[in-house]
Amino acid sequence: MVAQRTCSGELQRQRGSEAEDLAAAYLASRGLALLARNVRCKAGELDLVCRDGDVLVVVEVRQRSRRDFGGALASVTWHKQRKIIRATRYVLQTTPQWRDQRVRFDVIGVQGLPGRAHEVAWVQDAFRAT
Repeated sequence: MVAQRTCSGELQRQRGSEAEDLAAAYLASRGLALLARNVRCKAGELDLVCRDGDVLVVVEVRQRSRRDFGGALASVTWHKQRKIIRATRYVLQTTPQWRDQRVRFDVIGVQGLPGRAHEVAWVQDAFRAT
């Protein structure tokens, strides 16, 4: 039973990584420059940090194989948004080159499996820090 959980957890991490690869390529094809990936700090983790012109873009990548409960985009709840905002504030305080940048929060939803049939939805300015 434990082996199944480990394999399942590893499979989820692999799918998440593949979804982030797909999202990074998708954003690059639309002119955004990838600055960092999987930025971890004591306040949480930022999936992708990009530059869109003079704006620093924090991108949350969500992948769902099924549309149950609203699918990938609906999984970015207000609670998840608060965690992302908190982590972003911490990273901005500790990364001098990003400190004074204007910030936008985007969400990329990958519906389906990255290596198979999938749809990518990009929501720019999906939420704001208040």
